[in-house]
Amino acid sequence: MGFVYILQSEKTARYYIGSTIDVDRRLSEHNSGQTPSLLHQRPLQVVFQKKYDTIVEARRWELRLKKCKSKKILEQIIKDREIKMGP
Repeated sequence: MGFVYILQSEKTARYYIGSTIDVDRRLSEHNSGQTPSLLHQRPLQVVFQKKYDTIVEARRWELRLKKCKSKKILEQIIKDREIKMGP
């Protein structure tokens, strides 16, 4: 099992996309400063997560979302609570 998640910075409102097998653990790692690129974005909160059968599938979706580079698409996913981007 795996998850794709979207975090939002409470400080800057920027988004971060990731994948993991444990969203709570990963959020804790991000907020404790273990992700150097997010040090100045803390605190972060989970605004979206979706469960997949495998971590491989979750990572594929993570990469696909990162390639979009569209704040508008991310905000629609968060609003709809669903990824609507075809197969």
